[in-house]
Amino acid sequence: MARSASDRLADRVLAWQARHGRHDLPWQQPRTPYRVWVSEVMLQQTQVATVIPYFERFIAALPDPVALAAADDDTLHALWSGLGYYRRARHLQRAAAIVRDVHGGQVPATLDALLALPGIGRSTAGAILSLGHGLPAALLDGNVRRLFCRHFAVPGWPGLARVERELWRLAERHLPATDAAAYNQGLMDLGALVCRPRQPDCPACPLAATCVALAKGLVDDLPEPRPRRLAPQKQTRMLLLVDAQGRLRLDRQPPTGVWGGLHSLPECGHDTDPAAWCREHGLEPRGRVETWPDVRHAFSHFRLDISPVVIPVAADPTLVKEAGAADWYKTDAALALGLPAPVRRLVERLAAQLTATEHP
Repeated sequence: MARSASDRLADRVLAWQARHGRHDLPWQQPRTPYRVWVSEVMLQQTQVATVIPYFERFIAALPDPVALAAADDDTLHALWSGLGYYRRARHLQRAAAIVRDVHGGQVPATLDALLALPGIGRSTAGAILSLGHGLPAALLDGNVRRLFCRHFAVPGWPGLARVERELWRLAERHLPATDAAAYNQGLMDLGALVCRPRQPDCPACPLAATCVALAKGLVDDLPEPRPRRLAPQKQTRMLLLVDAQGRLRLDRQPPTGVWGGLHSLPECGHDTDPAAWCREHGLEPRGRVETWPDVRHAFSHFRLDISPVVIPVAADPTLVKEAGAADWYKTDAALALGLPAPVRRLVERLAAQLTATEHP
């Protein structure tokens, strides 16, 4: 009996994966449902090379869902600090608590149970089922989307619902009945190593003979880009308040928002006098105020322009101390906390400046 097109495509992917795919990534040694889950969440919108050291530190500190569920906020945020998209970490911990309380600490092995967990979508669930549990389940991460868009010449931006439906149809159609873990890993590796976003290595691709985009000269045109939209810009002024002991003030952010639960610098608007802000918050400026060049930080949906201001301050006993989540830290202690990436860079610069002042 002749084999189906899905069998033939899967055979080529599996043969390539066995010889050229990645087999020594840290989440593959060993490959458990929890390790796959954590790696897939970290890899969302983040490159493998960036994720590897974060993954290794995270797993060393929180080796299973029960440990993750019990971690305090400072531990979780410090382990995640610098990866960005901090909502992923919050969802991961919420889901781990459900795994602990509902599933006996074991990552579920059904699609419905996984999709019921916070932060787990269809592709992440497919990765956990196939790579972690060895079950036949399709996935569709960014690398696989790009590979399928080119190989099958799927028009349109992959984020559109109609395009996504077609890509899932193809993913399900070509999923082999066995060896789903190696097949899915092969697809992701092909997308990452061969069918790259720019300068894909088409001669090295095992699917080149049936790639419609290659045959039609459309490789550079697919997948189609997201329709351009001007990202809004926001502005803020961040205050690096330093007391007489060389400590820096940091404020704990509310649990929601892009930096939810992290420590950050106090902020005030550009139309607010920083000295007046200090006095309103029980602090008296002392010494020279230093304004640093603006820093721009890009989020997925807007850009933030930060104007840093360094202000030596002293507590004013005549003013009521502000209640809330503010506290003071030496810079080395501050850098051990969960900080947003642009705040971390500012604190690192301040630490270097204070060290140079102490040891000219």
